[in-house]
Amino acid sequence: MLDYFDDDLDLVFENTKNLWLDSENKTIFLTGGTGFFGIWLLMSFIFINRKLKLKAKIIVLTRDVNKFLDKNKWIKEYNEITFLEGDVLNFDFIEDDIDYIIHAATEASVKLNDEQPLVMFETVVNGTKRVLEFAELKKVKSFLLTSSGAVYGKQPSDIENISENFIGAPIPSDAASMYGEGKRMAELLCAAHYKLFDLPVKIARCYAFLGPFLELNSHFAAGNFIKNFLNENDIIIEGDGTPYRSYMYPADLAVWLWTILFKGENNSPYNVGSDRSITISDLATLISKQDSLNHIKVIVKTKPSNNPPLRYVPNIDKAVQGLNLGVYTSLETSLAKTIFFNKNILNLSNK
Repeated sequence: MLDYFDDDLDLVFENTKNLWLDSENKTIFLTGGTGFFGIWLLMSFIFINRKLKLKAKIIVLTRDVNKFLDKNKWIKEYNEITFLEGDVLNFDFIEDDIDYIIHAATEASVKLNDEQPLVMFETVVNGTKRVLEFAELKKVKSFLLTSSGAVYGKQPSDIENISENFIGAPIPSDAASMYGEGKRMAELLCAAHYKLFDLPVKIARCYAFLGPFLELNSHFAAGNFIKNFLNENDIIIEGDGTPYRSYMYPADLAVWLWTILFKGENNSPYNVGSDRSITISDLATLISKQDSLNHIKVIVKTKPSNNPPLRYVPNIDKAVQGLNLGVYTSLETSLAKTIFFNKNILNLSNK
């Protein structure tokens, strides 16, 4: 499987190779390692670990090891990846030495947020509290929380790219704000552990991403559109198609997360994503154009209103200027790679 991603993983290596010097024989503890973020962190870690002969290892917290390995059999080849079976809310504090922690559990889920908001809040907040306590016990060199742009609440329509110093928040009277408020509380818990215990916490406020292993059956518009495309169906936009989004390729994401873990400023959040905005309608059109026969049409069900378009696009100047990061993969390339992977490669990862 890794051979297929050589170009992507080499991109991660070339942009992070100078950050791994202190990682020799070290151990990383990863929550959320079986999700979209986790797969890319695992692949890039394996690639770099072996290329630099670091003899490092990752321990992945997961509720069901067998389920994950049945779906990703290729990971069994790599003995530097081991597993701790348990829930983020109450996992056992193992005796192993832990040098770094990446807390990437609880990806955005509209379904969970809508149907079980209290479960969402408990998982985000109490899960983070549990992992922070583990990090404090282990005196880790660095702790990375994958937070979200949802912490800003609704982005004002007159701000094209929202920066880390924006003082905004989700609407507390709306239960749908539970995810964003949960991530705000998770960041606050990190700040408290930094102040009280001098824990070196790093925070990545993640936006939207597009690439191989993205779930196509979730609430992500890009994934849904690609699923329509692969099924040779017209792309249906239920809204008016005017909201703006941006998408980062996951190899770029891996570069950013590793860099923030090893080099980021303590308790100083970084936006993580692309600053190139595109409307949902234009994204659907871009995907439909991957069909050389022009069979696939884009159908917008709702007429545009006179309201300012919604936006969810980060300003990334802080990471670009402070950490020398960049957006390395174009949206067009991201789309092409995602479509090809799902059409031709995905099933091979399960063998």
